[in-house]
Amino acid sequence: MRKRRSILALTLLLGVAGGAGGQILAPPLGEVPLADVLEILQLERELIAVDGARGAQASVALHLGERVLWSGSRGRVGLVLTDQRILAVAVGSAAWQETRYQRSEQLAEDALLGDRVALIVTSSRAIGFDGGSGNLIELRFGPGETLVSARVGESVAVVVTDRRALGLSPSAGGFFESRLQARERVEQVSARANFVTVTTDRRVLIFRAPSGSWSERRLDLDS
Repeated sequence: MRKRRSILALTLLLGVAGGAGGQILAPPLGEVPLADVLEILQLERELIAVDGARGAQASVALHLGERVLWSGSRGRVGLVLTDQRILAVAVGSAAWQETRYQRSEQLAEDALLGDRVALIVTSSRAIGFDGGSGNLIELRFGPGETLVSARVGESVAVVVTDRRALGLSPSAGGFFESRLQARERVEQVSARANFVTVTTDRRVLIFRAPSGSWSERRLDLDS
C-alpha cells in the first residue's frame, strides 16, 4: 500500500510539473533566482569576468590613473564603476560594454543588480544593462526632471521620476516609458521577479518584462 501511494504521489507531481508528453517544464522567466555564475576579478590594471556557465573569460584594461570605485555581480550580470566610466558584462559576452561619464555628470556610487538586469542612476541619466542582449541602454533626464525611485527585480528594473516611469526589460530589450499626469503623485514603487507596480494617487501602473508593456488600473477616488 505504501509503495502504491508513493507511485501515485510521483505520478501526480509529474502531471502538475509536466507539459505535453510528460516532460517537466522549466520555470518561467524570472520565476526563481538564478545561480551566480559570473565573477569579476581585478588583477593589477585589468578586469576579468569569469563566466562559470560558459567557461569563458572577458577582460578589459583600466586606463592610466583609473580607479575602481565599486564592483558587483549577480546571476548572469556584472558591473564595475570607476571614476571615469561604467563597465558591464554578462554571461556569454565576448567583451565588456562601457559608457563614459559626461561633463559635469555626478559619479554613480553604486548599482542595483538583478539576475538578468542592472541599473545605474546618475545626476543626468538612467543607465540600464540588459543581460539578455549584453547591451547598455541610456536615457537622459529632461531639464529639471527629478528622480523619485529606482528598483530592480530578478528580470526587471524601473526608474520613476516626477514625469514618467521607465521599465527595463531583458526580454523585450530597452527602456519602455509610461508618462505621469500633471500633479500625479507617486506613492509606492515595487519590483518583483519580472514585473513592476507603480502606485500613484490616481492609478496603478504595471510593467511586464516579458512583453515590455505598461498597463494601468484607475483607482476609485470616490470610495
